[in-house]
Amino acid sequence: MQKSITQTAAAIALAVIATAASAEGVRTEKNISLDLATQIAAQTVATCSANGYAVTATVVDRAGTVRAVHRADNAGPHTLEASRLKAYTSASAKNTTLAMMEGAQKNPAAANLVNIPGYLLLGGGVPVKVGNEVIGAVGVGGAPGGHLDEQCAVAGIAKVQELLK
Repeated sequence: MQKSITQTAAAIALAVIATAASAEGVRTEKNISLDLATQIAAQTVATCSANGYAVTATVVDRAGTVRAVHRADNAGPHTLEASRLKAYTSASAKNTTLAMMEGAQKNPAAANLVNIPGYLLLGGGVPVKVGNEVIGAVGVGGAPGGHLDEQCAVAGIAKVQELLK
């Protein structure tokens, strides 16, 4: 009797361990949809346009892959790449690019962030979050200052906040 109880307990323990191990093999992650990315890009450009800034807004998913791009009339050609790099940097680091830039300026150990391929440490990149989980980011280029690019990005995200729950 004691032997069968021990064997049963061992079998249950192995089943629990196997289940836990297999649960770690597949992950479920939230990600930004094309529709949501398009709405954020459109709202961001509209906000900047209303303030007199011709910008480009690029939205990337959690892996930094471009999902949507909106370029205002008269936005400079450089704004396409600048907005993409800001969005990629923000999604990758899960932080605003303005905060990263300021950190790199104040902290010599963080100064090397500028050397990471694909990173652009200028204001205008803002993560898109559901709760505390980053599902993508928006990058803005073209306003006369990174702090203004960031304001437009924050406003664009705020306009779709109801969809980020």
